[in-house]
Amino acid sequence: MNIQAFWEAVLAQKEHEIRKYFHKEAYINWHCTNEHFTVDEFMIANCEYPGDWDGEIERIETLNDLIITVVRVYPKNQAASFHVTSFFKIKDDKIQAVDEYWADDGNAPKWRIEKQIGKKIR
Repeated sequence: MNIQAFWEAVLAQKEHEIRKYFHKEAYINWHCTNEHFTVDEFMIANCEYPGDWDGEIERIETLNDLIITVVRVYPKNQAASFHVTSFFKIKDDKIQAVDEYWADDGNAPKWRIEKQIGKKIR
């Protein structure tokens, strides 16, 4: 399974391309918002989301039939930034299940800044 090509299709919101990567009975869980999607529902959530998007894969790990990715996702105008950690269960070179955890990128909380602990990663 070409996970990089999958992410390119997702970021470009190309429904026809994205569908090629999934088993028909696959499901997607977004744990941070407690949502469970069928492939059809995921297409609506991803491809009808407003705006033009871009991103960069920061990490890929593979363990047997599991692919884990960390991707920074942002609108092309750079007005926001998010990180998503995704766990892809692969069967017959297609996605059988996805468990994703989305987070808004932002500054450290005020109390940690005041304590002057930690450093910026980049």
